[in-house]
Amino acid sequence: MSLVSPEPTVSYARLDRTTLSLIELALAEDIGPFDLTSRLTVPQNAQGQAKVVARTELVVSGLEVLREVFRQVDPAVKIRFLAQDGETIAPKKAVVEIAGPAQSLLTGERVALNFLSHLSGIATLTRRFILAMGEGPDRPRLLATRKTTPGLRALEKAAVVHGGGFSHRFGLFDGIMLKDNHIAAVGSLTEAVVKAKSGAPHGLKVEVEVDSAAQIEPALKAGADILLLDNFTPAELTAAVSLVAEYFAPQKRAVLLEASGGINLKNLKAIAETGVDFVSVGAITHSAPAADLGLDWS
Repeated sequence: MSLVSPEPTVSYARLDRTTLSLIELALAEDIGPFDLTSRLTVPQNAQGQAKVVARTELVVSGLEVLREVFRQVDPAVKIRFLAQDGETIAPKKAVVEIAGPAQSLLTGERVALNFLSHLSGIATLTRRFILAMGEGPDRPRLLATRKTTPGLRALEKAAVVHGGGFSHRFGLFDGIMLKDNHIAAVGSLTEAVVKAKSGAPHGLKVEVEVDSAAQIEPALKAGADILLLDNFTPAELTAAVSLVAEYFAPQKRAVLLEASGGINLKNLKAIAETGVDFVSVGAITHSAPAADLGLDWS
């Protein structure tokens, strides 16, 4: 299956303070007081050149992180990108050229590849999910969830965007989502929605998780803006879409519908064809295999 996608590519914004600190910690973890092997075997004044090469077809993500890794190791290292984030790369194609002090190239190699392989793996898996949905103007948006590696959320969500997906809320602070445990803690779905709506900042939508068709109408009557249809089968999703449309008829459906839970590459197309607006998949961040990239000395 080709990983080429019609979705536009994007670039990382300037790396934030959290990411800079993560890179610093990753380097400290790997290097410790010094790179013993390189110090013992490579002359201090030796120069080197290398390329980061794709071993398999992949979608690139994390180039600016790689640049920052080597900048922190040694500002004398020069980086030239041969691809861009979001680009599909064929096997054996070089993604980055690196040149500078040989010790520094060897010292930064593993941390740089760890970040690039992890993030490119997320972008690659996201692209596969996008393609599995099929094309068409009514294709739902594929969303990344909060099921991310602690500390890496901004990078992993950016990788999803590079793969053609979109981000759900970033954290607990920028979106209102009433999950089943919120409803259990409040004691009533209706009461939970009413409280959230009454205190929500202007313009912020209230999303409610429903795990059965019986909860749909109460959520609509309470004023929910988005329904998260959790662990619905494709047939159940189709029925839910019709039920919500009938509720608002003859006007256009006034709430957004999101499918989540148990979604994989095998059932995604059927789910995408049910008429939902969004499909959220935790697996694209928490279960993406690392992309196979290597640094080849030249």
